[in-house]
Amino acid sequence: MRTERYHSLRYPIWALAMGVAVLWLLVRRPFRVAVEGESMAPALEAGDFLIALRSGPIRRGVLVVVEHPARPGYEMVKRVQGVPGDSIEGIALGHDQFWVVGDNAAASTDSRSLGAFARQSIRGVVRLRYWPPSRLALLSPTARRLD
Repeated sequence: MRTERYHSLRYPIWALAMGVAVLWLLVRRPFRVAVEGESMAPALEAGDFLIALRSGPIRRGVLVVVEHPARPGYEMVKRVQGVPGDSIEGIALGHDQFWVVGDNAAASTDSRSLGAFARQSIRGVVRLRYWPPSRLALLSPTARRLD
């Protein structure tokens, strides 16, 4: 009797789990990002591959994918340093403006030269580095390696 109950519930539970997974993918819409250049060194290196989510909280310290304001379609990975309401380098950020910078200032094109980025120019929040496998890590303000 107990085995029959287990088998009768297995399909609905599996279907529910798959439905939740599909809904999550539709809402969060993950996408792949390839790192080029050294603007985010040492946190990210050329050749790293990342997963970013199109929705999620944007807080200080998180890595985001932003579109270059003068080069439509060209995306860059940067770290959020200022959020709406902050004052950075004498500039008060508006209600939908973010200050984003590269970790390697000498090799980075970011808010220091381009100014604040509007919320609509932020394409996603980086969550995971999956390649190379030796550098697999969750990426957040308190990033940790997955060993």
